[in-house]
Amino acid sequence: MTGADPRLGSVDGELRLGWIRQRLDHTAHHARIWAWGWGGFIITSGVGSLAVAPFVAPEHRVDWYTSAVSSAIGIMPFAIAPPAVIRDARELGAQGSDVCVTLAGAELRLVHSADDQQQRLVWWYHVGNPAFNTGVTLFLGLGYGHWTAGLINGISGLAIGEAIYFTQPTATIEDLRTYRTGALTLTYAGRF
Repeated sequence: MTGADPRLGSVDGELRLGWIRQRLDHTAHHARIWAWGWGGFIITSGVGSLAVAPFVAPEHRVDWYTSAVSSAIGIMPFAIAPPAVIRDARELGAQGSDVCVTLAGAELRLVHSADDQQQRLVWWYHVGNPAFNTGVTLFLGLGYGHWTAGLINGISGLAIGEAIYFTQPTATIEDLRTYRTGALTLTYAGRF
């Protein structure tokens, strides 16, 4: 493996494969909870906004429709690009019995999942959330004079977006570093 300590080569292939499986399975489990939890919350919020809209004064419906559209946009990353570790763990579990071939594929999946998690931490993900929610605030405030609704939508969207950003699973980044050292044990330390 590129960048690995020479000690990794002396570790039994089945142990290495078991270690990668254990780590990817564990993080994939947490990633599913994270994605379905936040995704479900966002969908519920959007549907709730649509459900309320017909019962408010016509001049305030735009506030609720804007909230629903914001939710629809907020769910897109979960639907379009879920955490790679979910698919990588599932595909690794379906591999054959040839240890060498399966280990090579497992190492690629470990690197892929770690790279995906690292990419989700880049600055523009973190900056896009405040920019989008500032736009929502200005849309309602400047466009309709609904500054209170704009601030409620913008601030709540910002808070939810930041919570999603800071709670996303990133354990595979450290798992890859550990794997490259060759210091492997099959007891999971419980990192998320």
